Amino acid sequence: MQKILILVENGVEDSEFLYPYYRFQEEGYKVDVAGPKAGETYTGKHGVSIKSDLSPTGINVDEYDAIIIPGGTAPDKMRINEDFVKLVKEAYEKGKIIAAICHGPQLLIEADILRGKKATCWKSIATDLKNAGATYVNNAVVVDGRIVTSRSPADLPKFCQEIIKLLRK
Repeated sequence: MQKILILVENGVEDSEFLYPYYRFQEEGYKVDVAGPKAGETYTGKHGVSIKSDLSPTGINVDEYDAIIIPGGTAPDKMRINEDFVKLVKEAYEKGKIIAAICHGPQLLIEADILRGKKATCWKSIATDLKNAGATYVNNAVVVDGRIVTSRSPADLPKFCQEIIKLLRK
């Protein structure tokens, strides 16, 4: 069974967590949630409570096919957590699908995996994306190799469709 890992922290954009969480289960994937601490409950921007299954230190990247990073203010917290940064770097180096939406690319910037790539994000971090060596493209979804990025909750259907396409390859 293919497995998906969704990263979470306080301030996550609720819809950007919930939509992929249920969409990938609907497709038959096992979905695990990783927060800074395993078994903790994190609160989304709009009040949704999300309990983590794992912490980034207890994860075997080889067990997962994709890592999804929702937006909100959570990625800004995740990017200063060395364990999240290491997890994303390792997953990228092992050829896993890395998908980030809205502010999620902040974690990709910190992991330094966007240099020379095309990507998109929430408009307020477009300059950060460019400064990290990426080419900013203002599209609903941008796929560059195994990195998938999107701009906002409105892009969630296309974001998930592109991740599913890569998972089926």
